Amino acid sequence: MVKRNKLFITGISIIIFFSIVAIFAPIIAPYDPSEIDLMNILNPPSLKNLFGTDELGRDVFSRVVYGTRISLSVGFISVGISVFIGTIVGLFSGYFKGFTDLILMKIVDIALCFPTFFLILAVIAFLKPSIYNIMIVIGITSWMGVARMVRAETMSITERDYITAAKVAGLKKRVILFKHILPNVASPILVSATLGVASSILVESALSFLGLGVQPPTPSWGNIITSGKENIMFAWWLSFFPGICILLAVLGFNLTGEGLRDILDPKSQE
Repeated sequence: MVKRNKLFITGISIIIFFSIVAIFAPIIAPYDPSEIDLMNILNPPSLKNLFGTDELGRDVFSRVVYGTRISLSVGFISVGISVFIGTIVGLFSGYFKGFTDLILMKIVDIALCFPTFFLILAVIAFLKPSIYNIMIVIGITSWMGVARMVRAETMSITERDYITAAKVAGLKKRVILFKHILPNVASPILVSATLGVASSILVESALSFLGLGVQPPTPSWGNIITSGKENIMFAWWLSFFPGICILLAVLGFNLTGEGLRDILDPKSQE
């Protein structure tokens, strides 16, 4: 089934490629990404500098390679935070129902009233911009969708016979929640997490572009594009190459998520 799913194969290939680039960045990058060379400012792409140089003479290829580490790290860690919070809230809400469900879902509804990106901007405005703050803020402002999805799945599973049997057998609630229910909601959580990484990469890039994300000289795809907007008329490469990386990375995670959805959907295997 996996081998026949072209979406998944294409997406996971892109993710593996960027993961290899991130892991082996010190080997792949020909220069120090923060090394300033005022004698080679805004040089176009060449054999010496594959992606050209920026306004400080830094090698754009090296910065894009190291920026891969930042973007993927933000994507994975922030999604890890949001999935953890959303899964716990969804499990408790869907299993205990009643007053617990009412309170937790009211919190979710209130959080969803605010556009996620503007909520992130509001929180970031009170914090010092850093990669760690970005990871945490994106994570704690994007768990609501996971919570609703897990809640719906949990409510469905709790009505099944084996859960009723577990309750009759006197199993502790935490055992039922984490041993019997959680494994059965893992598939939609995995799909949601994969798609969430793509969204997190876009949010991090947007925040860095606005100067509220990863701060220079640490390279990220977003702040590399920021340096390019001032020279877009005569240094197109500053925005083009990191922009292509963002496009491909987001495409890779989206294709993987859609492919996983097809693979894990029992109906698609009939």
